[in-house]
Amino acid sequence: MSHCSSMASLLNPYPTSPLQHKVNRFSLNTISRNLLSNRNQLTVRNGPTHGHRLITTAKMSVEGDVMVKEAISTDQKNDIGIVSLHHVGILCENLERSFDFYHNLLGFPVNEARPNDKLPYRGAWLWVGSEMIHLMELPNPDPLTGRPEHGGRDRHACIAIRDVSKLKEILDEAGIPYTLSKSGRPAIFTRDPDANALEFVQVDA
Repeated sequence: MSHCSSMASLLNPYPTSPLQHKVNRFSLNTISRNLLSNRNQLTVRNGPTHGHRLITTAKMSVEGDVMVKEAISTDQKNDIGIVSLHHVGILCENLERSFDFYHNLLGFPVNEARPNDKLPYRGAWLWVGSEMIHLMELPNPDPLTGRPEHGGRDRHACIAIRDVSKLKEILDEAGIPYTLSKSGRPAIFTRDPDANALEFVQVDA
């Protein structure tokens, strides 16, 4: 063994494997680019990341060799068993006027199974697919004027429908103003008689 080799062994007593040589030739920038190029390896199993099993897989290619790192979190202390959105409560000044808008004009079916006489105020339950809207005749603390012209910039409920063009015809015939989605999606924003903002987005059947 030469004098230089002996000195190198003293300075680095741990032998270097071929794979380590390959890794050492890669800069941090190269590794960062590889990680970013594989950012779609993030997968979530069993629902949202909160309280569920999160598996993150990052793959990094090193001259033909692939190193895979998997991190697993099984903390489920925040798992409350979320199923779906049950209903959205909408305040209205006049129940008959709002019922005419949602049911007679827009065709929201009435949920006859929900009682309207169990609460200390008047109301109505309307189906939105498998979920519901609850119209509640109660004082509205929100101002009716000064709201954003585009409902997408205000608090709003979004309802999926199959035909935006037909909805446009209905709103035009009724003289109800609306705005189109700023992103170019097939979606319409409008307001009910109490200035509650609504979005209707077209989806495939």
